[in-house]
Amino acid sequence: MPRADFYVIAKPRFIEDPLLLVCELAKRSFRIDKPTLILARDAAQADLIDGRLWEFEDDAYVPHQIAGQDQDDEDTPVLIVPPDIDVPDRPYIINLRDEPFMGTCERVLEVVPADPAARGPLRERWLNYKARGFELHHHDM
Repeated sequence: MPRADFYVIAKPRFIEDPLLLVCELAKRSFRIDKPTLILARDAAQADLIDGRLWEFEDDAYVPHQIAGQDQDDEDTPVLIVPPDIDVPDRPYIINLRDEPFMGTCERVLEVVPADPAARGPLRERWLNYKARGFELHHHDM
């Protein structure tokens, strides 16, 4: 059964820098050897995530790249995907887009904004994943 985890930004370090949570999730996925896609909202966010993954921890290298910029997309453990690029599904998906992930995976990781007013699309995604038979989990981060 696929699983959907909703990570609610609650800790000050993640409220100040939400992309830090994305980097933490990518690092965890890499450490357990789960090929991961980060579905960025747009090309600008993909560039920001790329930069943050290079600098977020001195001793934590997470092999990554933006999809479509190099020949070895399929060999890169963490692939950052802007909306206009199509890539094959992977076991882990970090979804930063407004719509639910509709492909096949073991686990979807959804980042929930700290601002309760911005959580409407996440509630809809929760219901979508539930209706599709995903095992649902909530984490305060």
